[in-house]
Amino acid sequence: MSICPKNKSSKSHRDMRRANWKMSAPNLVKCSKCGALMMPHRVCKSCGTYNKKQILDVEEA
Repeated sequence: MSICPKNKSSKSHRDMRRANWKMSAPNLVKCSKCGALMMPHRVCKSCGTYNKKQILDVEEA
């Protein structure tokens, strides 16, 4: 069983609570090896390096 609210929440109070559920653009940084944009603290998809170390073997197409 869930907790029943004592009073009705108004539409403005409900919408103010939901106002912070907005999408944000992903934070992108440049790869230190190839300079491509990538998400921080993840392996670069274009060159396969992380923290200046080769992690993945990426085949050039």
